Amino acid sequence: PDIRVIVFRGVPVMAMMRCATHASDGKANLHQGAVGVGLDIGEGFSVAAVQHGSLVTHHPDTGACFKSLRLPDWDAILDLAASCAEMTGLGYLGADIVLDRTRGPMLLELNARPGLAIQVANQEGLIHRLGIAAEIARTAADHDARIREAKIRFHRPEAVLQASDSAAAGS
Repeated sequence: PDIRVIVFRGVPVMAMMRCATHASDGKANLHQGAVGVGLDIGEGFSVAAVQHGSLVTHHPDTGACFKSLRLPDWDAILDLAASCAEMTGLGYLGADIVLDRTRGPMLLELNARPGLAIQVANQEGLIHRLGIAAEIARTAADHDARIREAKIRFHRPEAVLQASDSAAAGS
């Protein structure tokens, strides 16, 4: 799987993990049947998981439960994604990151126009978060302060239970 982090003006705004499936032919493309797992910016745990636009609670091939998912090295992932915005000068981008067993988070690629399916995986739209991110970018003193404030403002501890519980109720 890879991790997509949307960054706006140096502020991590939204993230998801994309998990390949047999249906997606081993590719992490959501439109081909991969699972998108929305991730809490505050702590890197799963918020919701979707496949073909429908909520799911488990990986369709492995049976792994998404509800208990929490990514390691979350602070390093956000730091890398935010650093990419600073390096490129892009005001809005999607940083695709992979986790290497020995090296930790590594940049896979940057997207100047990342897709918007991340909103479905997070069960939330981007527009409100972009307004908050613009405010953070204006007021935060530096790179670390932007990330720290994003982790506070976009943290959704209740979302993991609500989304997963409602998906389980529908299965």
